[in-house]
Amino acid sequence: MKAENKHAKIIVAATKVFAKKGFFTARISDIAKEAKVADGTIYLYFNNKYDILLSVFQEEIGRIIEKTTRLLEQEEDPEQMLVIYASQHLLAMKKNRHLAEVIQIELRQPNKLIKEYRDTAFSKYTGIIAEIIKKGQASKVFRPDIKPALAARLFFGALDEVSRVWNSSLETHYSVHEVTDQLLTVFLRGVFHPVDEPQLLRKKSTE
Repeated sequence: MKAENKHAKIIVAATKVFAKKGFFTARISDIAKEAKVADGTIYLYFNNKYDILLSVFQEEIGRIIEKTTRLLEQEEDPEQMLVIYASQHLLAMKKNRHLAEVIQIELRQPNKLIKEYRDTAFSKYTGIIAEIIKKGQASKVFRPDIKPALAARLFFGALDEVSRVWNSSLETHYSVHEVTDQLLTVFLRGVFHPVDEPQLLRKKSTE
């Protein structure tokens, strides 16, 4: 087995183990068993559990950021940009429910390396939402009194919660398109009864 394949296999196994057992309870031997490699093989690629967890974030979330950024560069409409961001995040979390659990719980670790990642790379990911809102305000699509950074937290918080329960609740029968539409409807239009407001038009989410 090639080195890059073993590395990827360990990342996938670690994501599953961390989601099921929790970071502190999980052992290197648990990850090795899930990846079907010897315990010592883990240390050929990673220094310790924190190194593995950080790699899970950098690599798995990194792929989401790369794809989302690429798609956003092809869109100018702020509302549709939010649709792209939401649908891509939900698609990734639905495909990898273990990653959703790890992001929800383990990304909040107080460890210095994890905190540094959370405050830099991951903040840039959630910061994309704030930039979209600023773009919408500049083009007078979004109201000017919205605070972009706070709105970004509210928006991502909704995505995070949906992702967490995706595979463990009654809401799991909803499609990514339906969840995205509901989120954008509430986020952009609120919950007040519309007065002669046209039905929201949504481009079909790329699935």
